[in-house]
Amino acid sequence: MRRRSILTAALAAPLALSATGRAAAAQAPNGAPATDRIAVPEAAGVKKKGASAWSFDGVAQDLADSGVGWFYTWSSGRSGIAAPHGVEFVPMIWGPGSVTDAELNQAKQQGTILLGFNEPDHPGQAVMTVQQALDLWPRLQSTGLRLGAPAVATGADTADGWLGQFLRGATSRSLKVDFLPVHWYGADFNATNATNQLRGYLQATYDRHHKPLWLTEYALIDFSSGTPRYPTQEQQAAFVQQSTAMLQGLPFVERYAWFTLSTSRGDGTGLYNGTTVTQVGAAYRAAG
Repeated sequence: MRRRSILTAALAAPLALSATGRAAAAQAPNGAPATDRIAVPEAAGVKKKGASAWSFDGVAQDLADSGVGWFYTWSSGRSGIAAPHGVEFVPMIWGPGSVTDAELNQAKQQGTILLGFNEPDHPGQAVMTVQQALDLWPRLQSTGLRLGAPAVATGADTADGWLGQFLRGATSRSLKVDFLPVHWYGADFNATNATNQLRGYLQATYDRHHKPLWLTEYALIDFSSGTPRYPTQEQQAAFVQQSTAMLQGLPFVERYAWFTLSTSRGDGTGLYNGTTVTQVGAAYRAAG
């Protein structure tokens, strides 16, 4: 499993902790109140709501019970998961070592969409320079699939962040980027505050880059002390309820995926303990 260890994820804290300062995201770049500009949608027929997952006993049952329309495994393959009928799998090329003929061919066999590199700006993940990612991007583009940008851990809304530099480079090289996967973890455990902070980050990212967004990882986890701190189940469930309602209504957010399906690695965020739905999972199941 290539997802970061939760104990090495403390570097995601700047995103979560700085979200409060993103109230400016409610303003358009010229300072006027922002509107939810309608992005060109993807093909209809797939629910927005999804989940990240890996193979464990009961995973297919949980995917079916959760009511998600899609899932991913941080890899080009399904990791042995037999997806329930009507639940789409979306492959990912995780990092530079995944840019191989075998992985690209496997991704092409999975469907019509491909997620780019996972947190190339994070030292615990697919560490890559912008230049390296741009040099490899034509290999991903050669699949002919609808292509999501590398999903940065932080700063998707900034002009000179990793993503901003990548998108400028892609434009200068005439490379294709169809949508932007982003990650967000919130340290404020008040559901209303956290939902507003998340919305602000997404709005600011869209206003900056004007491309459809996929929120491919999100939850409430406070990384500020170095050791992850989680809200109560009640607090996390309240955030799920409010955030999913918000995400369903944002036209420029094409899809979103909670982190994560199982408590076996999700600790205070998992939707299922084995095949038993958690309070958080029940809230997510009711969404969308």
